[in-house]
Amino acid sequence: MNLFINDIPLVIKKLSEKVYKHKYDLVLGPEQEFTSKDLVGDVLVRDVTTAFLDRLLRLMEVKKLKKLKSLTMLVRKKTVLIQHLKDQFKIAKAAGGLVVKNGQVLMIYRLGKWDLPKGKLKSDEDTVLGALREVEEETNIKLAIGEELPSTWHSYAYKGNKMLKKTSWYVMQCLDDSVMKPQAEEYIEEVRWMTPQEALAKLDDSYASIALVMRHYLSKAGGGKPSKETTTAGK
Repeated sequence: MNLFINDIPLVIKKLSEKVYKHKYDLVLGPEQEFTSKDLVGDVLVRDVTTAFLDRLLRLMEVKKLKKLKSLTMLVRKKTVLIQHLKDQFKIAKAAGGLVVKNGQVLMIYRLGKWDLPKGKLKSDEDTVLGALREVEEETNIKLAIGEELPSTWHSYAYKGNKMLKKTSWYVMQCLDDSVMKPQAEEYIEEVRWMTPQEALAKLDDSYASIALVMRHYLSKAGGGKPSKETTTAGK
């Protein structure tokens, strides 16, 4: 489960999994007191309980935690904690694509950020067909579906509800971009082909979930360096 709360990676691992404490800027014990000011850089918390998770989520509702790069939680029962986390949100489903053509990748510019085309699935819509529909609508490109990429989960607020959106991602091959254009109705200002190096440079002005998907693809395609681990096993 590649989880992002307020665009901050939350990594959930079993307590039995091996971690290297020297890679973290702060290591907290299960009962150790902390404030939002302590959460700086990459933080590891050992033996996390549902009570700690609730406290963390409340804290993240009122604080931006801009200095927190990632938070790794070691837990006794991973599935229980993940389900408890999901219960705090209303779940939405979306799908999108990383479009490729002649060694280049496609990015869109929307609401001040470089992004990948994606959108909410319709009720009971097939995930693959929904992904193709959304990307074609947002870019006006004809596409063929490729391999599946890691899915991502990210939080946002909508009409007073706390939402957690699961986005399924796919590599997509460009078949025809002769009439490529951004979908203005979705606030997309630009659709641009980029080299892998150009795309990597844009990730500083993107979202953490988008960076994970892009770096995963480019590392396998040989167009970028493997990213620092911010994923968890399982769903």
